[in-house]
Amino acid sequence: MAVIRAVSALNGCEPCSMRPLTDVVDPDALDALFAERNDEKPRLGGRISFVYEHCRITVDNGEYLTVRSLRIQPWPAGDGAPDGADAQ
Repeated sequence: MAVIRAVSALNGCEPCSMRPLTDVVDPDALDALFAERNDEKPRLGGRISFVYEHCRITVDNGEYLTVRSLRIQPWPAGDGAPDGADAQ
């Protein structure tokens, strides 16, 4: 649910308007990647990234979630954009 909440907040939309996360990744498998080992010791390290709803999702060590938009943002006019890159 953390992925869905973060993506909906970044995209400014309701979670129910997004495609199901299961279309992109198996949430149970994602949880299992960072679950305790069979000897009940925590897993150390690990990272997985995937794309969902125009966002790159990265989970580090099963604890840290990074969500970055993949949408191209136009440069605001006169905001130091490279020549020819000003917003239209």
